[in-house]
Amino acid sequence: MSRMRRVWLQSLFAGLAWTTGQYFLLAAEPLDRPGADESLLAQAQMIHAQALTLDSHVDIVGPQYATPQLDPGIDHPRLKCDLVKMAAGGVDGVFLAAFVGQQARDAEGFRRAQQAAADKIAAIRRLTTMYPERCALATTPEEVEQIVAAGKRAIMIGIENGYALGTDLSSIGRFHALGVRYITLCHNGHNQVCDSCNPAAKLGDRETEHEGLSSFGRQVVAEMNRQGIMIDLSHAAASTFRDAVALSRAPVIASHSGCSAVHSHARNLSDQQLKLLRSNGGVIQIVAVGGFLKAPSPERKKAIAELARDIGVSERDFAAASKEQQTRFLGEMAKLDQRYPPASLKDFCDHIEHAVRVAGVDHVGIGSDFDGGGGVRDFNNHAEALRVTVELLRRGYTADAITKIWGGNLLRVWRKVRAASDDRAQHRG
Repeated sequence: MSRMRRVWLQSLFAGLAWTTGQYFLLAAEPLDRPGADESLLAQAQMIHAQALTLDSHVDIVGPQYATPQLDPGIDHPRLKCDLVKMAAGGVDGVFLAAFVGQQARDAEGFRRAQQAAADKIAAIRRLTTMYPERCALATTPEEVEQIVAAGKRAIMIGIENGYALGTDLSSIGRFHALGVRYITLCHNGHNQVCDSCNPAAKLGDRETEHEGLSSFGRQVVAEMNRQGIMIDLSHAAASTFRDAVALSRAPVIASHSGCSAVHSHARNLSDQQLKLLRSNGGVIQIVAVGGFLKAPSPERKKAIAELARDIGVSERDFAAASKEQQTRFLGEMAKLDQRYPPASLKDFCDHIEHAVRVAGVDHVGIGSDFDGGGGVRDFNNHAEALRVTVELLRRGYTADAITKIWGGNLLRVWRKVRAASDDRAQHRG
C-alpha cells in the first residue's frame, strides 16, 4: 500500500479507507491482562525465541526515514515498526518497502520513480548504518540467519511497484546491486509491466490494458528470475497473477494480501489463486489492513459518515482538516470503535486459517503492511506480534506450523528463487 504519510491522510480504498477503522491507533489489552492464558503466552515466547520470525512488508514514510526527524531506533510514536517494537514483540527481521506511487508513463515519470525508489532504498540502508550493533542489511537467507544469530534485527529491501523499473531491464540489476530482493510488479493502477487489480481511473486506466503481463512484463519476470529477485504479486490483477505463475521459473510471493473467500476485496486472492500459489511453491503473506480483512458494518459506515459531516472533515482529503478537527475526529473514532468494532486480530487469523486450509501450511506467512495502512485491534504494531502466536496456539497450531508461518515459508521461497537463478547461470555457462 501507500506509505505511512500519516496513513489516514489518503483515501486508497475508493473513499472508504478510513471508514474501516484500520488507520487509527487502537488501544489493545495487554497480553498479561487478568484471565489471559499464561501457558499460551509462555509457549508463544518460547516459539519466538527459537523461530526465525519475519514480516514481509512494512513501509517507510519517505527519504527522511532513519534520520533524527524519524528515528526507527527509538520506540517512535509515529511508527508501528521500529527496532524497539520489533525487539519487544520478538520479530527478527522485516522487509522494508521502497514504495513508488503510480504516475504518468513517460520519460520524466520514470525518472522520478527511479529516483524516489533509490532515495527510499538509501534511507533503508541508512538505518543499518545508524544502528550497526542492533540491525544489519540481509541480502540472502543465510545472512538473515547469521544476523539474527548475532542478536540483531535483519533488514531487507523490497520495491513496491514495478513502475520504478521504467522501460530498461538493466534497472533490475541495478536495484539488485542495492540489495533489493523482491519487487511488487504493480500498485494501484496499471503500469508498463502488468495490469493491477485496482485500475486508476484518474490516470485513464481501463478495466484491463495488457490482459495480464505486458510483453515488457514478461521480460521483467524472466530477468527477475535470472537475478534471483522474488516476484511479488500483491496488487496484481488475476490475469497478471496467472501469467506470472505460468511464466516464472521460481516460486512467487504475495507479500501483503488477504483471502477473498473470507472478505471479497480486489486486493485479496481467490481460492483458485491460492491453489495456483501452492502448485507454484509460493507463499501468501497475510496482510493486517483492516479494510482487506473485514467489511465495515453498515451501522459503522453510517456513524463514521455522520461524524465526519458533523466535524467538517472529508474522507477524501482528511489532510485539509484543521489540527483541531483531526484531533476531535480521532477522539470520537475511539468511541465508535467501541460501539462498532473494526477488524481485529481474530479477523487477521481467520485469513491465515483460510489460506492454510486452501494452500497448505507451507504456503502462508505474515506481511503486516505496518506504516502503510496495516494495523488491527490487538495486532497494531510489532510490539504486539506475540498476540498473533498466542491466537494461533489457541486455535491449535503447532510450534512447527507457527514457525513456518512466521518466516520459515518465506525463507524457503527465497532460497528456491536464488537456486533457480543459480541454475540459469550454470546453464548459460
